[in-house]
Amino acid sequence: MQLAIQLIFAEVGIDNILNNGAETSQSIAEGWDKEWLDLLQNNTSNNLYGALTNVGIFFAVGTLLFFVVQFLKDLLSYEYTRPISALIWPFVVVTLLNNSGNGSILSNLTLGLRNFIGTANQQVLLTADADKMYQQALNMSVAEEVAGSFLRPCQSLTGEQQNQCFAKATEKVNILWQQYRNLYGNKNWIVRLQTKVDNIRYGTGIVSETSFNSLLGSTVQTSIKNFLVSLQYAFQNLIEATMLLIAALGPIALGGSLLPVVGKPIFAWLTGFLSIGIAKISFNIIAVLTAAVIVNGPGQNPNVDPDLMWFMIFLGVLAPILSLVVAAAGGFAVFSAISNTASLVRDRI
Repeated sequence: MQLAIQLIFAEVGIDNILNNGAETSQSIAEGWDKEWLDLLQNNTSNNLYGALTNVGIFFAVGTLLFFVVQFLKDLLSYEYTRPISALIWPFVVVTLLNNSGNGSILSNLTLGLRNFIGTANQQVLLTADADKMYQQALNMSVAEEVAGSFLRPCQSLTGEQQNQCFAKATEKVNILWQQYRNLYGNKNWIVRLQTKVDNIRYGTGIVSETSFNSLLGSTVQTSIKNFLVSLQYAFQNLIEATMLLIAALGPIALGGSLLPVVGKPIFAWLTGFLSIGIAKISFNIIAVLTAAVIVNGPGQNPNVDPDLMWFMIFLGVLAPILSLVVAAAGGFAVFSAISNTASLVRDRI
């Protein structure tokens, strides 16, 4: 069972992790594109978004009663400026909720906002990850486990059998090093790892038992790293799912915006949508900057043998938490700005 886990992880390391980097965020977003189009534009008269739009219209009709009462109350109190400015909201709600079957104006605006956030996120990644920092750091973190999975079966052998086992394992590992060099060039961290493998294979130099075990790693450590890599991908999928959920609830938020209150539900909805976008961009910025510290620091020194488990923990656990905190703070600022702008526009009309 342990050998099966190791071989599986080795295959994952060569076939998938080599090709995963900061562009993973974009590929995940592209995987959700069809869901967005199916929900917001394709046959919206009969799908989930159409049903939620009908619920939003029901909410609008219900809250219209409160709007009319407040409107008449202001007229009777001779506060003519407030009723005139408030008349904008019914027209806005009716226009945005009008569903033609191929998407409403609200759904098209929501899709456009999502595409804008995705484009901004991709531009940030392309600018900050020009040297594939994130991809390099990920591979640095798992390369020892991948190489160790090939060498591990040789540890229990002796004599000529062990030499033959090391020879076959080295051939596979050399393919891995060549793939790394094709992607990043002849980096110092690749030379360091290759030197460690060669020292074990040919018995040159002094390799301590600790270094040997560090290269091979343990099944538990390998499983933890694999789990943490999956955890960060799960977080990015969670971001996309949350954005889609918020988008689907847009008609309900808009329908409740006729309530005569200062904080309109549509503003809270827009704030939530933008906050998730901020979390998405923040996570990728944090990941790329942290990866740059690793690649430009210990990655440049062939004599340093860093333990990068902290990087995996940071990406899988701490970076998502930090990005959500930043998103919450940014969302509060966005909500305040939108509310203040709406109040200013209302007072000017």
